[in-house]
Order: sequence, then C-alpha cells, then structure tokens
Amino acid sequence: MKILVCISHVPDTTAKIQFTANGAALDPAGVQFVINPYDEFGLTKALQLKETHGGSVTVITYGDASVEATLRKALAIGADDAVRLDGVPTDALQVASELAAHIQGAGYDLIICGQESIDYNGGIVPGALAALLDLPFVNACIGLDVTGSSANLLREIDGGKEEVAASLPLVIGGKKGLVEESELRIPNMRGIMTARTKPLAVTALTGAAAATAAVSFAKPAPKAAVQLIDPSNLDELVRRLHEEAKVI
Repeated sequence: MKILVCISHVPDTTAKIQFTANGAALDPAGVQFVINPYDEFGLTKALQLKETHGGSVTVITYGDASVEATLRKALAIGADDAVRLDGVPTDALQVASELAAHIQGAGYDLIICGQESIDYNGGIVPGALAALLDLPFVNACIGLDVTGSSANLLREIDGGKEEVAASLPLVIGGKKGLVEESELRIPNMRGIMTARTKPLAVTALTGAAAATAAVSFAKPAPKAAVQLIDPSNLDELVRRLHEEAKVI
C-alpha cells in the first residue's frame, strides 16, 4: 500500500505570534515550528496502515529549507521518505496545484491530509487537491479502515457522524479521532538517527500562479481591563450592565 501524507510546517500553538513591521506576513523570529497537529494524526494512521498492509509512507510539504526539520521529524516518527516542494507557499490553491502536479501518476493508493492547518485554518488544500486529481474525497475523517481496494470511513457532520465507503485511490482530510491521542508516535533516538539517512528529495515547482495574496494581518483588540464591583452594590452592577456592557 503506497501512502502519501501531506504535512504543514506550522507555529506551535503556545508560540507568541508577531507580524512584520508592515503587517504583511508572520515574523518567524523566535517561533517554534511543528508538524500541523491534524497532519500528525494522519501520519500516525498511515504508519498503522503500513504495519497492517505493508507498503510505504511518504511525507510531502511545500516550503523552503527551513521546513526540513519538520520533515525530518516525520521521518523519525516512521515515514520512509520525504519530499519538499521548493518554494514559499502564499496561496492554498497554488499549494494544491503544486502538490497535484507532483502526485499525478505517482500511483499513491491513499493521500492523507489534515482537514486544515492551524496557522491559517483555510481548510482548502485537501478538497482542492482531490478535485485536481479527480479522486474521491472525504473530509473531517475520524475513522478509516482499508480492505483490499476499498475503504470504510467515519466522518463528522453537523450534529452527528456519517459512515461512508469509497474505492482507492482517494484523498482524506483527517482530524483528531482518526487515531487516539495516546497513539501518536514520538520520535525515539533510533528513529532520529535513522531519519538522517532516509531520502529527502527537493523538487522544483511547476510555476502554478497564486490566486490570492494576503494584504495585511492584525491581532485582535486587547481585552478591556476587568472592572470589579462590590457585591453589595447591586444597583451599580445593574447600571453598568445596562448602560456600558448593554447586555440587559
């Protein structure tokens, strides 16, 4: 079974985010980057499927040389090889187009993406990739079993869950639940040493044009200072809730 896992290089959720002086881009200085958590669930599922059915697991991402540490971590976790599409992503459709150009004709049985990345939360790449490859797509996937050339999947929908079946090859957008958090793989020393010798190919882009461009970024307005009201002064509390907060 030949599996491809698309991973994103994203800021750790605990990182303090700053933007460049003109507000046009994220300032990466001092930010710790990690494998996108949704993609990490997908990578673990891919490794489980490999252990059950045999085959190989390849990881791929779009980025400059700074993302190679994230790819090496995926290799240390257990992926067999990695591919870096050499460029700086600026647009989700551009990313999907470059991924599709690389994947086309490669013979993957299963392509696993996270349903979204935790930096921009666009959720566009998995569905766009499936459309460009003309493959079935199941999003918000929280369960996956493969038998031969068929897959049974469980996905979240509004107000419940849905069971679906599809034929391989297909693309999924996975999320928490695809595997349990306790099943996530942590690189050990042997994996880290082995990752240094595993193939990491760098591939030139095909030149897909970006359809959008970020104009500016801004942080949410800071929260107002807390105002403390004496618990015995209910009239003042009601006045402020009515006149200032306007909630009553």
